[in-house]
Amino acid sequence: MQDLDKALADIVAIRTQIARDTAFRGLGSATLAATGVIALATAAGQALWLGDLATRPGLFFSLWIAAALVASALVGFETLRRTRQLHSGLADAMVLSAIEVFLPSAGAGACLGLVIARFAPDSLWLLPGLWQVLVGLGLFASARILPRAVQGVGAWYLLAGLMVIAIAAETRTLSPWTMGLPFVIGQTTLALIVQRTGGADADR
Repeated sequence: MQDLDKALADIVAIRTQIARDTAFRGLGSATLAATGVIALATAAGQALWLGDLATRPGLFFSLWIAAALVASALVGFETLRRTRQLHSGLADAMVLSAIEVFLPSAGAGACLGLVIARFAPDSLWLLPGLWQVLVGLGLFASARILPRAVQGVGAWYLLAGLMVIAIAAETRTLSPWTMGLPFVIGQTTLALIVQRTGGADADR
């Protein structure tokens, strides 16, 4: 029994290592582009209908969180479908490997939002830029499973986040466009990279 348990543990370890070293093809270009459209629609809707954001920061962030959840659900569903189709027996290990890459930055973003909202509400204007920086760091961390060109998108999010913080520091106000435009550009570019590197071959 001990030999059997050891053999099974070795198989699991080998499968996990193969999954970590295999290029992840679970992202679909069309779905990534759709997340950019969601960001554009959210920013445009807020610019047209929310008015003075200084009086309703809760609604501002609630709408963006809702948009992020919808986008994440779309990407998650498509990722599971594509991974099962393209990675076959390694599907579960590949998905877990991808989650391990992105979970730290996503968790840090959620915690930052909660802490700033609770203990430093006057600093909420920092959140859009900080979130973009964290997305950039998540993409840098994904370099081992995604195409190398994705690091360029990570650099975009990092620089965009720093620029957004610098711009917002002058007025310390929220803007739908400093939140939305970096994501529109970043997600659209990411979709193009995935398509050009073969990520679209399962979209048919």
